[in-house]
Amino acid sequence: MSHEVVEKNTGVLIVLTLLVVSVAMLVEILPLFFLKETTTPVKGVQRYDALAIEGRDVYIREGCYNCHSQMIRPFRAETERYGHYSVAGESVYDHPFQWGSKRTGPDLARVGGRYSDDWHRAHLINPRDVVPESNMPAYPWLDKAVLDGRNTAAKMKALNIVTGATCPTCELYTDADMKNAETTVKGKTEMQAVIHYLQGLGLALKNN
Repeated sequence: MSHEVVEKNTGVLIVLTLLVVSVAMLVEILPLFFLKETTTPVKGVQRYDALAIEGRDVYIREGCYNCHSQMIRPFRAETERYGHYSVAGESVYDHPFQWGSKRTGPDLARVGGRYSDDWHRAHLINPRDVVPESNMPAYPWLDKAVLDGRNTAAKMKALNIVTGATCPTCELYTDADMKNAETTVKGKTEMQAVIHYLQGLGLALKNN
């Protein structure tokens, strides 16, 4: 009888559903904010510099995360292909994280240093030139779009807020970093920014 009351009363069902989800989040997610392995950067993991911040934003804008994950699962088939499995301490500077949910293309968690800058540029301009069987779309406009850096400092300030709230031991951006951000980025192409971002992915565990 009680089930029938709940199932036929939309308001009660919504309230009880929210209650269950809230309790589940408190039990499953909240403790992660207090675990050292999830809030402390892995040795060698560094915050994104100004150009990498812009490159990451272009990566997100173009929807690259829809086809490329950045999370290697701890399975032999994955580690043999991509390298060391991903750990939480690698993502402390990622807001939002780019773990992804599917792989139309390969995982990019350890792509840093795997290919040259020229390879990445050719691949982004026309993927078929370097991977004939690729079904990835081309992004030639990235090589023509020029960054002005006007919002880079504001992005750093925002990252300081979210990073500081979840990672007390993380390195934050200084006033000097933010002051020099526009000059560092201005005049660079979106292509350069994306490649710079990709070349920095996964180097910490790869080099340890």
